[in-house]
Amino acid sequence: MSTRISTAMTARAVLADLQEASNRLARTQRQLSTGKLLTKPSDDPFATNRALALRAEVDGLDQYKKNVDDASSWTTVTDTALSRINDIAQRARELLVQASSDSTGQDGRVAIAEEIDQLIQGAKQAANAQFAGRYVLAGTKTDQPPYQLGAVDTFGGTTLPAGAVVREIGPGVSVQINVVGRDILGDGVSGDGGLLGVLRDIAAHLRGGTPADADLLRGQDLQRLDASLDNITQTRATVGAIANRLETASARLDQMNEASTKFLSDVEDADMAKTIMDFSLQQSVYQAALKSGANIIQASLLDFLR
Repeated sequence: MSTRISTAMTARAVLADLQEASNRLARTQRQLSTGKLLTKPSDDPFATNRALALRAEVDGLDQYKKNVDDASSWTTVTDTALSRINDIAQRARELLVQASSDSTGQDGRVAIAEEIDQLIQGAKQAANAQFAGRYVLAGTKTDQPPYQLGAVDTFGGTTLPAGAVVREIGPGVSVQINVVGRDILGDGVSGDGGLLGVLRDIAAHLRGGTPADADLLRGQDLQRLDASLDNITQTRATVGAIANRLETASARLDQMNEASTKFLSDVEDADMAKTIMDFSLQQSVYQAALKSGANIIQASLLDFLR
């Protein structure tokens, strides 16, 4: 039994072919105008899923890079503050050596004590260094200055380990970026190991004027001041090591970001040269399909399609 192919069936087949050619042409045109191989999930569900995963990875790397940059700036401000405190301690040592000389009279020692008082205030001011409105030596109380200027030397921040400020610089990788001012300056109490307590004792012994005070200046005070200087140096070395680690992490994140961005581009970006060629070819195919349809379908219907 033979099957008769009607005009309506032919028209439907021609219309289907034209629709398919038109869809391909439209998709290629979108790729050409956007520069993206994936313009909607249905273009390639697997590739779309891969692109979303890569984009999330790139976003995560960008956040880690911001954390590293923030931490690097934090350590820079911290080292600057420690450098200033170190200069103050060195100046105090010069004054202490000068005051220990027998050629310096009591009036001279009192004058040196006045300068030591100013150095104490300078050390506290340096310890109140800020980055982006946050006090870097205050532990986790970054909204409050660790030291108040004046006679009170009590540390106002938080101490370690509760006072640790941490930044995540990679997947599952965190680093403590801060040091605590109390570990360097103390609370101004004699014998607590902090610089402020040492300087307060030196100022008191300078004003005392007794032979016992003079012996303390030459012996215990000088030794404790040298110990404070060593502590500052060790702390700066720790900050320097953190800064080096952050620099390494920054370079590694840049490399990872570059690789992930390239993978993302390979997945979702269109090959423009190929896309232009495809568009030209598909446009020619579509035009040819229209002309072929004019020979198959009656003119009135083709006119309607056009």
